[in-house]
Amino acid sequence: MSRQTYRIAVIAGDGIGQEVIPAGVDILRRAAGQGGFRCDFTDLPWGCEFYLKTGRMMDADWLERLQAFDAIYLGAIGAPGVSDSISARELLLPLRQRLRQFVNLRPMRLMPGIDSPLGGRTAADIDMICVRENSEGEYCGIGGRAHMGTPDELAEQTSIFTRRGIERIARYGFEIARTRPRKLLASATKSNALQHSLVLWDEVVEEVARDYPDVTWRKYYVDAIAARMVTHPQTLDVIIASNLFGDILTDIGSAISGSLGVGPSGNINPDRTAPSMFEPIHGSAPDIAGKGIANPVAAVWAGAMMLEHLGEPATAARVVSAIGRVLAEGSVKTPDLGGEATTKEMAAAIAAHLE
Repeated sequence: MSRQTYRIAVIAGDGIGQEVIPAGVDILRRAAGQGGFRCDFTDLPWGCEFYLKTGRMMDADWLERLQAFDAIYLGAIGAPGVSDSISARELLLPLRQRLRQFVNLRPMRLMPGIDSPLGGRTAADIDMICVRENSEGEYCGIGGRAHMGTPDELAEQTSIFTRRGIERIARYGFEIARTRPRKLLASATKSNALQHSLVLWDEVVEEVARDYPDVTWRKYYVDAIAARMVTHPQTLDVIIASNLFGDILTDIGSAISGSLGVGPSGNINPDRTAPSMFEPIHGSAPDIAGKGIANPVAAVWAGAMMLEHLGEPATAARVVSAIGRVLAEGSVKTPDLGGEATTKEMAAAIAAHLE
């Protein structure tokens, strides 16, 4: 049993992030106490509200300050008064890129007790995990606009794919596939249309695959794998994908798992040269912010992923198990799951099942 203290930076952010992250913090504190270790949480007020006050999404010394932490616990970023391109480009993407969080890990599971919009599907049919490249690809931010406001206005957005970037994400995905019962891996591509970047992706993935003869793999065009997630989800296990493709596919995965409110994610620095960051995949949901009805499951599950990354797998498993028991019982459900429970009521039920 661990006796150490983990230093965690908390960026609750905007909208429902301000509601689900405090719920997650309370549960993680309780779970840590039961596991014999401590989580020392430090709140950082960064986000769109901070931007409207200061003109910055984060403090100027954000990189230096975050290096002092073992992990980052993020809520949601985005507000109606701030362009999404600003909030993403000045907070989310710098964190992922400068902290070398080149893996975005997103489990997509239908938990017992949740009805999938795919009729007749059970928890045995939907159990996938996406390993999304998180530092390059389509989200590099390279490009520009010219002749703005004229009939000749144009925009260019350049994707960057490197052999090193593809190889390390492919290897990470194959390593995960090797640990899962089915040992299946699917590579999302579009090399029939993107003849340079995604052909390189295919070539490097095939080279890496030779080191994993125990893993069965195949490539799918991204439109085909999106359709397969809906028509034959039981045939998919581990998916590796570029930044853009992974972003889109995991929203499909969470939707068929019943709600975006249950989808967690981890932005992982596998080399541990900087803190990794854990967050629910849902947005700030300004339409329900402040109503106290946001589903905290994704945030709590992301917190469990954080505990596992920090070296506390047993406690992480207890948190996920508590979530599963609450959902399976079905008596406490937030509105996105067809119930009437509040954020606090759902969090209290999870906390009670930790005992």
